[in-house]
Amino acid sequence: MNKKRSWLERFSDFVTGKGFYLVVLVCVAAIALSGFYLVQGIRGTMGNTDDQPVSVTAHIVESAAPTIRPSAAPTAKPSAAPTARPTAPTATAAPTTVPTAKPTAPPAATPAPTAAALVFTWPVNGRVVADFSVDALAYDVTMGDWRTHPGLDLAVDVGTKVKATAAGTVKSIEEDDLMGTVLTIDHGNGLVSEYANLAAVPTVKEGDSVMTGDVIGSVGTTAAAESGQANHLHFAMYKDNKAVDPRDYLPQ
Repeated sequence: MNKKRSWLERFSDFVTGKGFYLVVLVCVAAIALSGFYLVQGIRGTMGNTDDQPVSVTAHIVESAAPTIRPSAAPTAKPSAAPTARPTAPTATAAPTTVPTAKPTAPPAATPAPTAAALVFTWPVNGRVVADFSVDALAYDVTMGDWRTHPGLDLAVDVGTKVKATAAGTVKSIEEDDLMGTVLTIDHGNGLVSEYANLAAVPTVKEGDSVMTGDVIGSVGTTAAAESGQANHLHFAMYKDNKAVDPRDYLPQ
């Protein structure tokens, strides 16, 4: 006869059978649930202080970023560079004083040829009757005394054409009491030639330019100091106002 089993016996059989695993599972779940609530309780007490700095710093970063816009940057650079340069051209005032001093000298008259470029010729073709003598006295038949003779006396007929010994400018035409009509030519570089005892009216005038061999006058009888000699041309040369021997310049 079957005896009806009590609920305790049936529960015991369930536990010892398949129900054992179910009990273990329920226990594990209970432990996990209690642990979850324990952790949540701990975090609940700490969460109020830890989470606030994070939220604040996040707001600072987001609000600062939009303020750094490139709108103000380009306005500062172009204004400084162009304003510093225009001061350099102030030094251009210096050259204005230089050109004003030079153009004052007027152009000189036509310069006489230099001695180095001159070609010489005898003024007349005649015999030397009185030689150049400045270091020794020579007897003057007209004056009847001994004196120096700063030139050559060239015997020719009256009216013989007289030529310029070299190129130059007629410096002067004078009437001398002793040497008669005297014409002087400036050859430049301190060199002059002198022609005396000419006819009263030469063929050139003061300031004329002459070339070598140009006719400047003719032989006359105007030199009172040499009237005792044969008709002649008195020819002399001077370098820096000092008498020099014409033979040093004339061709042989």
